[in-house]
Amino acid sequence: MSTFAAVFAPHGKTWRGTELELGDVEVIDDVTDLMLDFAADRGSDLSLLLVEADDEWFAIVRAGDDGEEPRVYLSDARVVHDHPLASVLSEAGGLGAAAPSDGAGTRPDPVPDGDGDLLTDLGMPEDELRSLSVGGGVLPGDVLAVVAERAGFGDLLDGMRL
Repeated sequence: MSTFAAVFAPHGKTWRGTELELGDVEVIDDVTDLMLDFAADRGSDLSLLLVEADDEWFAIVRAGDDGEEPRVYLSDARVVHDHPLASVLSEAGGLGAAAPSDGAGTRPDPVPDGDGDLLTDLGMPEDELRSLSVGGGVLPGDVLAVVAERAGFGDLLDGMRL
């Protein structure tokens, strides 16, 4: 399985980011510890993790925000049954796992789950995020590019994806 994951944190008006390897994380605290350490090193109390896997699903995790629990949005809750990282991310925010696809070769529309409101203050309202998640023909990487552009780190993400 091919997975891209990168964490971003603002430093003043500039965002910084780095790609992460999340293959060995076992619990959501492993993920948030990496995110918060990255943010603290940049003098920030906010960090965003963008994850895209196999051109099939994406996740956004927001950590910081004055010690609150991490906020997670998953573009398709059905993947928690098939992807270990999605399962770990689903631990946060009380995400409910949707039934897996029927295995008959056709996948019904994605089932977004989680905190769709986690990016509203960064220019991505919940209804638009959910619409992009279920929109036909829109790849997960394209959705994350829109998210990054709205938040102000689109060029940084583009540079990582090259």
